[in-house]
Amino acid sequence: MAQDEIKNDVIPAARAAAGPVRGAFLFDQDTTLRAAPGTGTAERWLRATLGAALGLPLPAVRPGGPPAAAPAAVPATPSAVGPEQAANSVRLLLDDTLEPEAYRLCVTDRSVEIRGGAPAGVFWGAQTLRQLLGPDAFRRALVRPGAAHAIPAQVIEDAPRFRWRGLMLDVARHFMPKDGVLHYLDLMAAHKLNVLHLHLTDDQGWRVEIKRYPKLTETGSWRSRTKVGHRASPLWEDKPHGGHYTQDDIREIVAYAAERHISVVPEIDVPGHSQAAIAAYPELGNTDVIDTTALTVWDNWGINPNVLAPTDNTLRFYEGVFEELLDLFPANATGATGFSEFLHIGGDECPKDQWRASPAAQARIRELGLADEDELQAWFVGHFDKWLAARGRRLIGWDEILEGGLADGAAMSSWRGYAGGIAAARAGHDVVMCPEQQVYLDHRQDAGADEPVPIGYVRTLEDVYRFEPVPPGLDAEHARHVLGTQANVWTEVMEDSARVDYQTFPRLAAFAEVAWSALPAPSRRDFADFERRMTTHYRRLDALGVAYRPPSGPHPWQRRPGVLGRPIDGPPPAR
Repeated sequence: MAQDEIKNDVIPAARAAAGPVRGAFLFDQDTTLRAAPGTGTAERWLRATLGAALGLPLPAVRPGGPPAAAPAAVPATPSAVGPEQAANSVRLLLDDTLEPEAYRLCVTDRSVEIRGGAPAGVFWGAQTLRQLLGPDAFRRALVRPGAAHAIPAQVIEDAPRFRWRGLMLDVARHFMPKDGVLHYLDLMAAHKLNVLHLHLTDDQGWRVEIKRYPKLTETGSWRSRTKVGHRASPLWEDKPHGGHYTQDDIREIVAYAAERHISVVPEIDVPGHSQAAIAAYPELGNTDVIDTTALTVWDNWGINPNVLAPTDNTLRFYEGVFEELLDLFPANATGATGFSEFLHIGGDECPKDQWRASPAAQARIRELGLADEDELQAWFVGHFDKWLAARGRRLIGWDEILEGGLADGAAMSSWRGYAGGIAAARAGHDVVMCPEQQVYLDHRQDAGADEPVPIGYVRTLEDVYRFEPVPPGLDAEHARHVLGTQANVWTEVMEDSARVDYQTFPRLAAFAEVAWSALPAPSRRDFADFERRMTTHYRRLDALGVAYRPPSGPHPWQRRPGVLGRPIDGPPPAR
């Protein structure tokens, strides 16, 4: 039977999908799960998640004998299966002819086979299998007893465009309890995203337990009140806000992520965005300029003038913090294809006024033979780059770490447009592209008056879909330093998980396709086809309990009338 290219509703879009005119695989009570060695994460996930949704046991049957040889190409018909592929089974196996995160999903009327180049590839193939089963497969329990669970016969071959497909969650401004983080790891896995960047510290809160410095959470994890809306808003929420993750919480998050082939990259901000730490340990601040004992965890938004003092005491303090983090975030948490060797040190928005006024800081500049305060920050960043490298880890920071010279081994998150990322890549540094004007999901989704707490530029679903992570100014040699891309969710105006969902979805689905799929140039992308597939995907999000922004605009309960935002008119700058 001849094969034809087929259309399905998979998001992110697969590279190739073909199928016959008829035929389907039917899941039932007798369907078995045959998992070859090395495919345990996908096996466990399929049985616990897909099995629960379908109400099926999916009992294990271990393959006997040597694994079947990998086919040289897509077979002429999906019915052409090997003899070891028993009827009414889902078979998982590794295939070293594929790239590590690539997979090949073959559905026939007799069986389903998922081959992956590495365990991650098999897992991503399992995510596609779930989508093919329909929105009910995204629920936590069976909702339609007796319903048929069938998948049309087809072959899907797929692999990601970028290795780094990230989401940054800011849990420092508004704390997200552990269960919310685990939920977002499930949402990331469903969209084939593989890096969770956790913004754990800022002026407004310190969110991770450090045992040798208990005041970081005793004092630094909560604030007495919170500004509602933009910092110019007159509104306040006059009650304490806070929370933190215990070290066992972090271990659970990291383990849960690793089971889903997601790396967790922690961010501890230095030397700016540090008032919560200074409020807990005043000696970390510039004590010769201000009375740091009078500082509390900040209750407002914006760029804070209170930064860390560039002293040996500060360096030793944060070395102690990072030593505990290295244990909590092990470098091998997701295997060879992950990015768990990275620690993010922030480095952005560090005002230098206190250093200019500080005799101690000026003495350090002279002692080190530095030109100015920018080079002092570069020295600070460079210290931790070397410290982490000596322990087999890598430093990554926001693009301000370019100022004064970027440390040799550092990677960069390019947020102020593309320019910083271009400069870093041309200098031979690895880059994650996350320009504010394109993929900051706290930016508003529409210009309408009903949009809650409007921040920044209008970035519609289509705008995100047409985002291109690799700028045209990079040649092929330098473009290889673009590890990938990341969408950032800053939570100053997102007071709870429902607000985070509203700002993040459905745009994260569009971003995931940009990060994973081999799309044409932005102007030639088929947004109409993406919208067609989103019709089904909204039902998946409904089943997952995501409080996304409807295509027609916010529900009445999603609006925030009277809360001041910071909208910016016109299109964002191109670069």
